[in-house]
Amino acid sequence: MKMFQGLVLGIETSCDETAVAVVDETGRILANVLDSQVDVHARYGGVVPELASRRHMECLENLTKEALKQAQISISQLKGLAVTNGPGLVGALIVGVNFGKSMAYARRLPLVAVNHLEGHLASAWLADPDFPFPALVLIASGGHTHLALVSEPGTYQFVGWTIDDAAGEAFDKGAKMLGLPYPGGPAIETLSLEGSSKAIAFPRPNFHSQDLLFSFSGLKTALLYYLRDTSRNGGGQASREDIAASYQEAIVDVLCEKLFRGASQYSTCGVSVVGGVAANSRLREKVFDRAQAQGLSVVLPPRSLCTDNAAMIAAAGIQKLRKSELATWDMEVFSTLQWKNFLRSQVG
Repeated sequence: MKMFQGLVLGIETSCDETAVAVVDETGRILANVLDSQVDVHARYGGVVPELASRRHMECLENLTKEALKQAQISISQLKGLAVTNGPGLVGALIVGVNFGKSMAYARRLPLVAVNHLEGHLASAWLADPDFPFPALVLIASGGHTHLALVSEPGTYQFVGWTIDDAAGEAFDKGAKMLGLPYPGGPAIETLSLEGSSKAIAFPRPNFHSQDLLFSFSGLKTALLYYLRDTSRNGGGQASREDIAASYQEAIVDVLCEKLFRGASQYSTCGVSVVGGVAANSRLREKVFDRAQAQGLSVVLPPRSLCTDNAAMIAAAGIQKLRKSELATWDMEVFSTLQWKNFLRSQVG
């Protein structure tokens, strides 16, 4: 593997956040700027793909200029460009990929395509460059729930994933049922601070199965039925705070159990949780405590690196640049559905 030297620009537009960052070959973040679309989509209770794509087109060029300004560099000082090409919303991805292709072509920069999940994995080592290998990393976000065994920088295999809904989706849909605003994860976490996690015995899907697969659709249904049945009975419904705390605990318990079961099966040196759900305080607390008890190294990236960001894309891109895994000009994007179908094919 050759030693790549220089600054890399990262571009992330896989969903509803436009992000651009500049990272050097050591993993030092010189700039990490982001435009959040929460206000755009909140009124609809979820991401509207067409609106997301339009917003990316409107702000990507200005964000790039801002990232270069914050990094105090000129565009001529860049040595590489990394862009997310999936999984995600196709329209949103196309905006970022075409912008990246144009910029790389015009500036004669080497271009690499980064899987969004590779970016999340890279965030663990951005947070702690000394995090040991092999490590088991849980990626938990609105669209993804995966377990990845990382053996060395840029080398990994997925050993577990959700067979239906992602953990972040379970938070969002649960919040909607409780009449809470979008995004649902932070809303449920805030409400749960005033509730009891033992108030309601929600199911823990796949908790006792020996595989490393997740399932959250049944948990969402359990919440729906609980709210429906207690409402019909005219009483006996726990407070919203208790419901939120109990529902959150069920999600966290499953995520934590599968993570440490996998760490044991693969004899890893450490564990990490990345992705938007990794910002959840209860999950961070349980993972940290259990890792400490088992003598495992643990990395919980700062919240700025948990949500979608471009620093993680640049960091993952550096690994590809070192391996000369360059993208071609006809590089295409792939959707979340295509990714899920690919994973299912690996099982079958």
